[in-house]
Amino acid sequence: MMVAEGRSRGGAEAVKGRRDYASRRRLSGGVSVRRRVHVVDATVTTAPPPPATTTMTPLKRLLAACRRAFRGPGTVPAHDDVALIRGILDKMGPEDVHLSAVTKAAAASGLQRRRRRPIITRTTIYECTNFSVVVFLLPPGAVIPLHDHPGMTVFSKLLRGSLHVTSYDWVAAAASADDDPTSPRRDLAAPPKLARLVLDDDLRAPCGTLVLFPESGGNMHRFAASTACAVLDVLGPPYSGDRDCTYYQDLPCSHSHYNAEDDVAAAGDDDVRAAEDDEQHQGARRRLGWLLETGKPEELEMYEVPYKGPPVL
Repeated sequence: MMVAEGRSRGGAEAVKGRRDYASRRRLSGGVSVRRRVHVVDATVTTAPPPPATTTMTPLKRLLAACRRAFRGPGTVPAHDDVALIRGILDKMGPEDVHLSAVTKAAAASGLQRRRRRPIITRTTIYECTNFSVVVFLLPPGAVIPLHDHPGMTVFSKLLRGSLHVTSYDWVAAAASADDDPTSPRRDLAAPPKLARLVLDDDLRAPCGTLVLFPESGGNMHRFAASTACAVLDVLGPPYSGDRDCTYYQDLPCSHSHYNAEDDVAAAGDDDVRAAEDDEQHQGARRRLGWLLETGKPEELEMYEVPYKGPPVL
């Protein structure tokens, strides 16, 4: 009796299941409905993001370019290296050399407060045997007198302020006052030598980078600050005990005995032409002057202050 009831109950449930299935088929139009399940493999992970690229600061790019360009004390950088360094410097501003830290170090030294005359301070950011990177701070009225850069290539970038720049190159013939009976002060032990004026102009930041070479581009130059200035210099090779500068006084030359145009043509130096692309240089190339060697001017006061910016290496 109990078995019969179980079979009867099981049969009824089977009939009910068939009726439900038939009902679902009618609702679906006779098409069998199946549930599709998408299985996601939990072990699959997305690819890691690419590592962040390290961006070199302008100052580090400058150092890298200088290490490539200056390979020894006697190296004159190749044209491509000059263009690369110049391009980097042209885009650099005060913040790229941490100028605020440099000026704070200069102010903390108290040098300017202890002197009545303008004090020039310099900070060496980097120096090795082949080149150095230096920032000069010139207060208003300060002058770096006319001086040379023996065997050196120098890049000068005005970062802040305005100054007047005067620069010369020796004429190719290296004429001296002994060659001209009308030249000034022929009685001196070291008579003046004839030089060609390359640049005599006011510069205001931001502006392009000046480049001078051992024999061209204005190797002898003078900076006179009209306002507070900051100048970034790359010197290759740097000054040293064996390589010091000579100071000069420039005297006017009114004689037409020497032809500066012929001198430039005879030089045939690509660097001369590269340094004189601007119209201001074209106008200055016909002008001559006598340069008289002098000792270090007594009014020149220049002091070194430590670099306080972030490490550059």
